[in-house]
Amino acid sequence: MNDKILEKLIRTEEKRQAATINLIASENYVSPEIRRVLGSVLTNKYSEGYPGKRYYSGNEIYDKIELLAIERLKKLFKLNNDWHVNVQPYSGSSANLAIYFSLLRPGETIMGMSLPAGGHLTHGHKVNFSGLYYKSVQYGVDPETGLINYKDVEKMAAEQQPRIIISGASSYPRKIDFSEFGRISKKVSAYYVADISHIAGLVVAGVHPSPFADADVVMTTTHKTLRGPRSAVIFCKKDLADRIDRAVFPGLQGGPHNQEIAAKALMAFEANHSSFRNYGKQIIKNAKKLAEALMARNFTLVTGGTDNHIILLDCKGFGSDGHKSQNLLEEAGIMTNRNALVGDASPFYPTGLRLGTPAVTTQGMKEAEMGKIADWFERVLIKKEKPSKIKKEIELLCKKWTAD
Repeated sequence: MNDKILEKLIRTEEKRQAATINLIASENYVSPEIRRVLGSVLTNKYSEGYPGKRYYSGNEIYDKIELLAIERLKKLFKLNNDWHVNVQPYSGSSANLAIYFSLLRPGETIMGMSLPAGGHLTHGHKVNFSGLYYKSVQYGVDPETGLINYKDVEKMAAEQQPRIIISGASSYPRKIDFSEFGRISKKVSAYYVADISHIAGLVVAGVHPSPFADADVVMTTTHKTLRGPRSAVIFCKKDLADRIDRAVFPGLQGGPHNQEIAAKALMAFEANHSSFRNYGKQIIKNAKKLAEALMARNFTLVTGGTDNHIILLDCKGFGSDGHKSQNLLEEAGIMTNRNALVGDASPFYPTGLRLGTPAVTTQGMKEAEMGKIADWFERVLIKKEKPSKIKKEIELLCKKWTAD
């Protein structure tokens, strides 16, 4: 059957991606090989259970694929047999839910970073299951510096006595001190959960500290800086393995998505090469160059720069907000996302704009292109040039840098 309507929509999206600059920090481009695996016959099979303990027949190959993914991920993050890996979570949100479900009782306290400070919805925000089903207390950042104040975190932990302390963020442009979070968690007898969804690829590349020496549980999505499928992985200490596994299945999920597990195995294979480490280093170089170039053009950045792939731009500095700025840049062919900053009343109409360099780095862009991008930001957002004029220039650049 030939679904011409759907095919046209997919082709249109292919053209959009090829003709625009993607600065959305949580997006990336997977390899053609990963796309092939995701569209393979592996999607046809139900595999409820775990290797050697399935509820359906015909799973011999799927057991081998899942074990391969586990083995490669342990090797990728340099883990010994003290660590257990669950590769079945469908997404970061469901993975975090499984962690909480395994370690907490309803109403117990979790402590995570607030959304305006840079945290994630699933770290205890009031509209999310994590803030509705559990008692949530949230730490922020210093309003002057935009940085985590670890003394404040320690004080809150001592007062609130959380069962779980979560580190990790979706819009924090600086390195996180995992050892401090580990120390604080031990002091109050809390489990320490490190959500490294954004920075996992940087950890692999050796350009960001690793949390594994300090955390009890580490969760990451696989589609951001790891450049894999849209899915997630949970790493935990061996003594928590049964609880985590039972929370994922049968606690929250049914049959795993075998095509995604295979794609994670391929992702780990791709990431365990020197080319990926070079890629991670270039992500940082590009982010720092873009941050410097924006500040040179009088843009205000939260924390005054970046240590990772994330840049937070304060739109109040040029008399606008994140919603308007995002839309203007999209008209010009630059994809970003509006982002709440400390003090914002609404996450839908915030004053911030989040930028990231993983996708453009995958395409092959380097420091010279970051300078051009900063020029376009200035022309669109400060000089108020017509986005349609700049879009033509961007399309010319993108013809050179289109990802496979």
